[in-house]
Amino acid sequence: MSPTFRKRELVVQTDEQYPQPILVEFTQDRADLLNRVQEGQKVTVSINIRGREWTSREGETRYYVSIQGWRIQNADAPAAPANNGPTYGGGAPVAQAPAAPNTNAFSGDDDDLPF
Repeated sequence: MSPTFRKRELVVQTDEQYPQPILVEFTQDRADLLNRVQEGQKVTVSINIRGREWTSREGETRYYVSIQGWRIQNADAPAAPANNGPTYGGGAPVAQAPAAPNTNAFSGDDDDLPF
């Protein structure tokens, strides 16, 4: 890390049947976004999921994933535009991939199975 690199972390507890703690990293100028958040406050966090590969000297390859926040809003604030993706458990929006074409031969109304 360089002396100018900044990183702050936020743990978001999802609001669902089985709540989960999710660690979200805010780096560089985005770290200042956490200055206006208080513990226990309900928020909506916009995220990017980052993945990286690491290979040891012995040739063993490992994969790591991090969740980087880029926006945080009070959950009680007016709704954001629809292009931000769905929210996950009332907490952090999930990165939304384009829908894949349906290739399941057993889905839809053209089911001709006798049961």
